Amino acid sequence: MKSKILTKPLLLLALITLIAGVTVYAIKFSSQQPNKHNGPNSSTNTPQQADVGATQALQSELSSMLGNFRKIIVLFADEKKLKEKERDEANRVGQALFHENLTRLNNVDLILKKIAESKVEARLQSFDDILTYIESNPDLYDADRLAFREVLLRLQKTIANEQTLPAIKLHKRVSEDIAALNDIEKEYDKELKEVFARFETRAIELKRERWDDYLLKLSKLYNREQILKDYGVILPYPEKLDKDEKEIFGYELPTKTIVLTFDDGPHASYTEEIAAILKQYNVPGVFFQVGQNVGKVDAAGKQSLNKNADTSKKLMDAGHILANHSFSHALLSKESGDGLHAEIERTDQLLKTINAKRSPLFRFPYGAKNKEGMQILHTLGLRSVMWNIDSLDWADPVPSSIVNRVISNLEKEKRGIVLFHDIHERTVKALPMILDKLIAEGYRFATWDGSEFSVSQKANAQAEKTSITSDYQNSYAIVIGINDYVKWPKLQYAVQDAKAIRESLVNRLGFGNDKVFMLSNGEATRNNILALFHDKLGHAQLKKDDRVFIFFAGHGATRKLSSGRNLGYIIPVDSDPEQLSVDAIPMTDLQNIAENLNAKHVFFVMDACYSGLGLTRGGGTSAFLRENAKRIGRQMLTAGGADQLVADGGPNGHSVFTWTLLQALNGKADLNGDNLITATELAAYIAPAVSSVSQQTPAFGSLPGSEGGEFIFEIKKEGEGEFLSANTNQLSSEAIALNNKITEATAKAGSKEPIIIKNLSGGEQKIAAPKLVEGSSKQMAQRANDLGLLHYREKRYAEAEAAFTEALKHRPEFALAANNLGFVYLKQQKYAEAARWFENTIQIDPSRAIAYVNLGDARMYLNENEKAKKAFNSYLELAPNGANAVYVREALKKL
Repeated sequence: MKSKILTKPLLLLALITLIAGVTVYAIKFSSQQPNKHNGPNSSTNTPQQADVGATQALQSELSSMLGNFRKIIVLFADEKKLKEKERDEANRVGQALFHENLTRLNNVDLILKKIAESKVEARLQSFDDILTYIESNPDLYDADRLAFREVLLRLQKTIANEQTLPAIKLHKRVSEDIAALNDIEKEYDKELKEVFARFETRAIELKRERWDDYLLKLSKLYNREQILKDYGVILPYPEKLDKDEKEIFGYELPTKTIVLTFDDGPHASYTEEIAAILKQYNVPGVFFQVGQNVGKVDAAGKQSLNKNADTSKKLMDAGHILANHSFSHALLSKESGDGLHAEIERTDQLLKTINAKRSPLFRFPYGAKNKEGMQILHTLGLRSVMWNIDSLDWADPVPSSIVNRVISNLEKEKRGIVLFHDIHERTVKALPMILDKLIAEGYRFATWDGSEFSVSQKANAQAEKTSITSDYQNSYAIVIGINDYVKWPKLQYAVQDAKAIRESLVNRLGFGNDKVFMLSNGEATRNNILALFHDKLGHAQLKKDDRVFIFFAGHGATRKLSSGRNLGYIIPVDSDPEQLSVDAIPMTDLQNIAENLNAKHVFFVMDACYSGLGLTRGGGTSAFLRENAKRIGRQMLTAGGADQLVADGGPNGHSVFTWTLLQALNGKADLNGDNLITATELAAYIAPAVSSVSQQTPAFGSLPGSEGGEFIFEIKKEGEGEFLSANTNQLSSEAIALNNKITEATAKAGSKEPIIIKNLSGGEQKIAAPKLVEGSSKQMAQRANDLGLLHYREKRYAEAEAAFTEALKHRPEFALAANNLGFVYLKQQKYAEAARWFENTIQIDPSRAIAYVNLGDARMYLNENEKAKKAFNSYLELAPNGANAVYVREALKKL
């Protein structure tokens, strides 16, 4: 699990923490208020044999971390009342407090390692004491507990190295505590919106009283003046600098031009994730790196790089800028002489070792400098770079709050150098949202050209980035299926098709159960169908950012008009073939309905065959799609044309078209791997697939009134995915045979050959195969694992094995992929290999109960009965009433 440093709140954090502090979560947080601070040893449970010195040292570190956490809250308690200079200094001191806590976390690692070397009973008792203190010590506010998130993550990693049952239980307990803190973090976004939406209500005043009570207690322990004094902030007058020593801010950039800067890296994982996001959006970044993060410089001046330097090299290879952020992130305004010179020069030497073309840019930690430091920069040929837009991502744990702050400040400034940090997960989460908004608003992104910050055409070829997000307010659907026609031939699978589509919309694609309306058989009369559009989607119920999906499975017909053109109809259950123009629903009516719906995007999918739609074709360039959130979209996909029959004999009681549609919505149509399926991607997958296995030729296009907007399905997943086991369902032989044919016909990401499909007027159109979206190691691992699951369900074991292997190459500690690879081995009767991977899974995540069942099965196949018993008993200890408990007990009897 990735770390999230939550030790640097500001006033926004104060507001939201107060709300979190009055909520009861899974962690056994006490509702009492603190009287005085106690450490872990204040618990009634005292370790009997643990190293006393280590335990006391840990207590000291936790106390200090909590103290810094509280000091930062005091610094920002009445931020609006602070003068600009005092607020700037508070920011700098807050960052210093933050970096002190980073050092303390390293100390915690060493102390935990020492405790882990003590005797088992004492070791586990010490771990229990730490958890008891964090979970239920009455002297802590809930807000205080956020200071110990990193400690929990480190404790989780330490305990994971043990395989004893008590250790497994402790590991599970830590995981639950971390999950509880995640729940609190998730509440931040919601509570912030609620707070600011009703800012004048009495409810806010009541919550403010609780928070003020907390601040009152903290103010008796600390005061801002003393905190600032303790950290050496005594710069009463601004320095006057020569012209050539002046720092670079963002005020002189052209309008709507910004520079993205990232401090304090490189981080072991977050830097690469940020680089992947920048690549996806094709924008440049400037990375101000701390020297000790990339290597060392010995007394003789010899440089040696560490593994993080590879990340720095990749940044430069990708066109980003490497810059100097001192060697140890010290407060350089308090340094002088050789020490100050070394802080600057050592990192410059390391960056030159990484790449001689490193930039001459330098940023003082905390923005704190003195004249001597500026003179050293001048001597070394370096330039100081500051910022005028501070994301405050170092303090604010809420991604949406970071987004709002940056966007709000840019609305005022119109330009600037933006300060981020590439050492926080929240920055990774916020960055795509910020870039989506800025690109949509026409901002350009500047980089260092050797003498100044300027916009590079290559770096801002924004047409290459298709920034598509779902971003819908509400999602509605109308689903219709008719088997039992009165005067038309009866169908077999239409109702089953409609039910399956409804289930997919609700369970996988983010549509609320109460907003998916279904008509089947006798309910689907002409009047009821039209009334459903009018009553459920009319009367201004829809909002401009809503989407509407319409699925129809039933008969379609085509009628030639006196003008010679064709007109298509969908057939309600009560339609008379002899009265087609009267009681069927012409496509012109659906066009009018679509055009009048007050929704952003509307998408018709018709499992019926007809022609004569009189449609227009939507835009398809990436620049067009980037504006998707602003453009109205009215699109349609049909199962076939006139004189074609729907192939009503697909697998599992579905038509061929709907079966293929279901496979597409299950993830196969996500051709570029971004977890979004556009209507165009859906058509590009379905049309050639259906044509290859039936006599149908699906058609796709935009309806009149469309402005080129693109309907989007966002694939929703719970967690990382399914752990494969004997309970995992696989497809039938019939379904697998059809899917194999479909796979051969469908387009592949990055293919140079265009995808040719029919448009809604009967002609042909070419759709370019999308390029695979590159992501971080974690994203690539998840994508490979998802693909492996699809292959497994189709019993394509070689492909599944390759996919899970690829996932583990990207992310070696991916317990889900390790288990799934083991299970594929099990299916292929490679039992020894399977057992090894199940052991690996348990090593990575010892609380994952299903892995013990799989391990027990593998050991049974190997006739290693004692080992099988051990695995099965471990499962029952973890999940005595779990889904596999009955099976495991029966297996134990046989052993």
